[in-house]
Amino acid sequence: MNLKELATKLGLSPTTVSRALNGYPEVNEATRERVMAAAKRHNYRPNTRAIRLATGRALAIGHVIPLATRHEIMNPIFADFIAGAGETYSRNGYDMLLSVVPDESEEQAYRDLKSRGSADGVILHAPRMNDPRIPLMHEIGIPFVVHGRATDTTEPYSWVDVNNRRAFQRATEFLLDLGHMRIGLVNGLEFMDFAIRRRTGYADALASRGMALDPALMSSDEMTEISGFRAASAMLDLRDPPTAFLVASMISGMGVRRAIEGRGLAMGRDVSVIIHDDDLSYLKNGDAVPIFTATRSSVREAGRIAAEMLLAIITQQGEEPQNRLLEAELIIGQSTGPAPRRA
Repeated sequence: MNLKELATKLGLSPTTVSRALNGYPEVNEATRERVMAAAKRHNYRPNTRAIRLATGRALAIGHVIPLATRHEIMNPIFADFIAGAGETYSRNGYDMLLSVVPDESEEQAYRDLKSRGSADGVILHAPRMNDPRIPLMHEIGIPFVVHGRATDTTEPYSWVDVNNRRAFQRATEFLLDLGHMRIGLVNGLEFMDFAIRRRTGYADALASRGMALDPALMSSDEMTEISGFRAASAMLDLRDPPTAFLVASMISGMGVRRAIEGRGLAMGRDVSVIIHDDDLSYLKNGDAVPIFTATRSSVREAGRIAAEMLLAIITQQGEEPQNRLLEAELIIGQSTGPAPRRA
């Protein structure tokens, strides 16, 4: 079935049907839903090449990954975000353009996406404080959404983020309520915005109980199993070791668990552990009962939301920046318990 035949069945003009399928704002929602339902019912697939020629759009979204962070491609958190975003792209007839580039070529990669017309918009990953990519996006004039936030950035921009500060504050308070007075923080790299916010939540919770920060109980590194193992090992070797850990990811948490059990201790009984981001498609936190207590947020859902937000910006240019702050849920698992008595 072609566009003209679909339009005839609906009693609409081909132009209206085309605009409804491509998200033009001047088509009312009832008509759009009617057209989308008919297209699905009749298995109609629009001619992508024709749409590109007619609209001047690439029908593609760019994701640029510098070589320094290429490990992110293997990170299940990144993979879940991309999966969620990809579902939205596919449903709306968009392709995904993933570019892995040398660090020094990252800026040029974004400029090339714009000048070549290769992508209609981009999603920025792993924002840092005062991230220079945000003013760059405004300069080159390409629609964008940030997965996360960039502290100290003054220009308005659209973002989707989880409330990292609140998640880690709540998790720390939970451990304090269990009687833990020595809580180790195994954080991500603290030039990344999310890690700064998580450390702030941890510090705020301690300060509210009149407790000072202990630098020996805080680490900042890449969120890998080995970094989690090394950080926890160093803290457990202290004369006054932690009785609990707050950990930036499940992968780091696996390393923390290895360090605990390597000393003949039991996680959840002798040492408690809370992780973040356990709602992953291919790395499940146990079965019926979670292994780890966790601050849970769906990265896949964040990908869907960011993609929907970006497509709306592309089709409705001139709209004010959109922001979406997601709250993490505290999931109780087997890895936490009351602080053990000490001699």
